[in-house]
Amino acid sequence: MNLNRKGAIRNFLAILACLSFGSSIQAPHGASLAKGSLDKFGVSDAAIDQAGFLSHTVESHYQEGQTEIKVLLPDRLDVDKRYPVLYVLPVETGNGTQFGHGLLEVKRLNLHNKFRLICVYPTFAQSSWYADNDINPKVRYESYLLKVLLPYIENQYPVLRERKGRLLVGFSKSGWGAFSLLLRNPSVFARAAAWDAPLAETSPDSSKKLKDKFGTAQNFQNYRIDLLLKRRAGLLQKEKRLILMGYGGQRDLYLDTHALMVSLTDLPFESREECAFIFLRHSDLGDRPL
Repeated sequence: MNLNRKGAIRNFLAILACLSFGSSIQAPHGASLAKGSLDKFGVSDAAIDQAGFLSHTVESHYQEGQTEIKVLLPDRLDVDKRYPVLYVLPVETGNGTQFGHGLLEVKRLNLHNKFRLICVYPTFAQSSWYADNDINPKVRYESYLLKVLLPYIENQYPVLRERKGRLLVGFSKSGWGAFSLLLRNPSVFARAAAWDAPLAETSPDSSKKLKDKFGTAQNFQNYRIDLLLKRRAGLLQKEKRLILMGYGGQRDLYLDTHALMVSLTDLPFESREECAFIFLRHSDLGDRPL
């Protein structure tokens, strides 16, 4: 199963090469924090890691320990251009690679150069469902994304500082995260893609791990994808912003979510049961993959 899942993330990231969405710069130095936010988080200067990524260490009260932000830039950046950001959401704790490594696959496929993207890979002190735990203040990963990761990237790198420049991709529980982040924050993120994600989960009682990540059962209801899809369908009716891709070990959950999304006639979306080529239009990129 592990080998299948590792291959799955590789295949899923290959899809990014088919999804439609100068000069060089130096590694940025130091965090440019908003006034009054110094007590909330600190980010180190960038260092080049073994994979060639720009790597920052982060201290934040939204997580239990030190984490990292890894950044992959196009080889050449135009001085006067701002770039869309692809947030590659991890499925494991820290720099785990049991199921592959999303940013390494992006680099291997040369997507950052082919589609002129800045790609960002945050790490987490615990395995993340991208929610704010309402009991444990050190497990607030949605807040970490919105209040630490995005502001830092947008202060330090030449990226688009608006919805159309913020894109999400994940698989398994990080696919849940991609969908929940967009559905809960539709004015913040432009598009989200998920593969083999348990989007049809409706109860935290199905797993002790879910209880640990979400806290109370009531809080879990705030992140249920089925409820969010129903609530946001009308708001998302003007363009295809959600991409539902296939399955590895969670076919029934995929089929349940697909059936729900089809039933929401106001909700346009893209889906493929298997890995396939999909083209979406991205505002500034034209009919190009993303």
